[in-house]
Amino acid sequence: MATKIRLQRHGRKDAPFYHIVIADSRAPRDGKFIERIGSYNPNTNPATINLNFDRALYWLQTGAQPTDTTRNILSAQGVLMKKHLLGGVAKGAFSAEEAEKRFEAWVANKQKGVEAVKAQLNAAKVEDVKKRLEAEKAVNAAKAEEVSKKRAEKAAELAAAAAEAAAEATAEETPVAEEAPAAE
Repeated sequence: MATKIRLQRHGRKDAPFYHIVIADSRAPRDGKFIERIGSYNPNTNPATINLNFDRALYWLQTGAQPTDTTRNILSAQGVLMKKHLLGGVAKGAFSAEEAEKRFEAWVANKQKGVEAVKAQLNAAKVEDVKKRLEAEKAVNAAKAEEVSKKRAEKAAELAAAAAEAAAEATAEETPVAEEAPAAE
């Protein structure tokens, strides 16, 4: 029986997540499988991968063939690296301790890279929030300036209207006083 390590789709439309399964190559994609060894969620940034490392390594060593996407996932998780190192130990190229040391160094380097990417994403997110806040402050300042201009114009109109009314009232009182003595 030819076994494959492949993805089995789950989730709703436009929001998939996948189970990483060992299945007969003749079985349907979402059908019967031998063993579930992990999950893959591409909706998060970076993608979330949960993998039973030992079982994946076991199935690779027994001849299961990964599909292209699962090969990339297994490579990113270090399963293919571990298989490669164990092959070197079997051939006598180096000892098991040396293989383990090389694998630990590879994992540490990989973790540094992942942490750097996460830090870069967080920094970009913070920078985006700052830019949006500054843009919002500029818009609010422009609106406040516009409102203050309108209020100043309205106050000037009211002051002009009040001065005009006062001038009319003064003008009406003065001629009335002059006319009264002339009528006598």
